[in-house]
Amino acid sequence: MKKKVLVTGGSGFLGTHLCQRLLLKGYKVICIDNFYTGSKENVSTLLDNPNFDLIHHDVCVPIDFEVDEIYNLACPASPVHYQNNPVQTVKTSVHGAINMLDLAKKRGAKIFQASTSEVYGDPTCHPQKETYFGNVNPVGIRSCYDESKRCAETLFFDYHRQYKVPIKVARIFNTYGPFMHPNDGRVVSNFIVQALRGEDITVYGDGLQTRSFCYVDDLIDGFILLMNSNDQILGPINLGNPTEFTILELANLVIQYTNTQSKIVYKKLPLDDPKQRKPDITQAKKLLRWDPKISLKDGLIQTIEYFKNLAPPEQSTTTIK
Repeated sequence: MKKKVLVTGGSGFLGTHLCQRLLLKGYKVICIDNFYTGSKENVSTLLDNPNFDLIHHDVCVPIDFEVDEIYNLACPASPVHYQNNPVQTVKTSVHGAINMLDLAKKRGAKIFQASTSEVYGDPTCHPQKETYFGNVNPVGIRSCYDESKRCAETLFFDYHRQYKVPIKVARIFNTYGPFMHPNDGRVVSNFIVQALRGEDITVYGDGLQTRSFCYVDDLIDGFILLMNSNDQILGPINLGNPTEFTILELANLVIQYTNTQSKIVYKKLPLDDPKQRKPDITQAKKLLRWDPKISLKDGLIQTIEYFKNLAPPEQSTTTIK
């Protein structure tokens, strides 16, 4: 019998890559998505695969399948999208988590939560370890995402303690690669799109704030290693590339690799935007034997090629993520 795996948010950026990888492993994959930020086009090459099912569904509504594993990726992850409808963002993270946990409980399935480094807020320690409780504004414009993801983690661990549901929780740091939405406002996609158009590249603040960027293939490796790890390994576990870059360094790399004449312009830093973000991946290395391999140069070149082949997107605004 093929292992049956449900992926929520499966036609989004990360979900598309995960569905592709799971199919290559010979699993039966059920992808559900409401297409708020995901796209049927992303998984169009998978539709003829007899082991792949795509279902238009919102995780805020309960659903029932016979499944062995669940990857819960459903939630808009870029500030542009999650701030557009903040109440729905909270519902997706919280109600969606409850519905998927109830399904896992009913079917005896193992369930993976795609949490986020945003649970650390604007961190007062650097790099961020899983033991750090965070510095999050509970009433700011980013709170709908930050706090609902924190609540989802709470639900996962309470379902595990109360109902013995087998869980895996990953905290995802900045990730980039093909299938990113060109208008999602995230810094890598926004810089690449601006550069390919020959527009000014917009840097918020002084550009000295830092991020660490993980190529998507490395991240998906981490997902699968965590899901398949010892039952005693629950998480949360940081998954991200610990090599740190300033936003200004990233902008200059994009200019170099796109060979654009774009200039860098500076704008005011958005409210509650973290000044630094870098994962401590000691636990991932120790428990999962996971360590990202793809350099920012190699990953950017592949991502730029992907965006070159897309139709020119409409103008977008960005916040740093």
